[in-house]
Amino acid sequence: MYVGILTGPFAGEPLEVVAAFAGQYSFGGLEIAAGPGCKHVDTDNFGPAEAEALKDLMDKRALQISALAAYTNVTDADPERRAKNIQTVHNAIDAASLLGIDIVCAIAGLPPHGKDKYKTLEEDCAPAFTPIVKHAAEKGVKIALENWYATNIQHLGHWQKLFELVPDANFGLNFDPSHLVHQDIDYIEAVDKFANRIFHSHGKDTEIKAHVKRIVGNQGSGWWRYVIPGLGVIRWGEYIAALRRNGYDGVISIEHEDDALGREEGFLIGKKYLQQFIAY
Repeated sequence: MYVGILTGPFAGEPLEVVAAFAGQYSFGGLEIAAGPGCKHVDTDNFGPAEAEALKDLMDKRALQISALAAYTNVTDADPERRAKNIQTVHNAIDAASLLGIDIVCAIAGLPPHGKDKYKTLEEDCAPAFTPIVKHAAEKGVKIALENWYATNIQHLGHWQKLFELVPDANFGLNFDPSHLVHQDIDYIEAVDKFANRIFHSHGKDTEIKAHVKRIVGNQGSGWWRYVIPGLGVIRWGEYIAALRRNGYDGVISIEHEDDALGREEGFLIGKKYLQQFIAY
């Protein structure tokens, strides 16, 4: 197991910048942002030459690629945008194949306005992902969905429903405990229940402000926020132990969304904290 970085906070800069930082401070790898026109992996313009250049860069910095990250809304209400977003994931799969990596991270899409998430899973999400997952299987790639609560897989019932609709073995999760804890969902039990679907893991924590929650209630706002691992309430030692117990030996990819910390500062604090539970 190792600590990595989701490159999103470096989106405005060439990938060489984040690779230099990650290599200098001995991170294990990168979850590389991918999409049309993206400076890190441009899914509209990525062929064998680009793949070789990227592999050379990773080798130079002693880094591995944990996944390509194509976080795009495949259930967009607009048919044209939906088609483009689905194509982005297809292209990311092709790019992953060229790079010789086996994971593309994605999201389950957002529910169209006024539509129930269960209904969206059946009518929109499953039809979108069925061909995506089959294409990925042909390329030797797994699709790992981040369980962001705003998407169509907000809670464990949604997860179960989607995996019933699309049961393929290469369709699973980029498990992020931060999206469960503020919903009072047991993330350790979720690891145990969905162990065979966990292909990748985000490292993001959640701060709970109990004194605010007592005033606004759990339907209010401002009582929780995302923070760097170790600065919130997630029990990372127990979480990592649960992953290990269930056979996971991959990345903990820090997703930096902590607005109280600078970019590099946050990644370094997160790595220092997580490293006590991970030896490599």
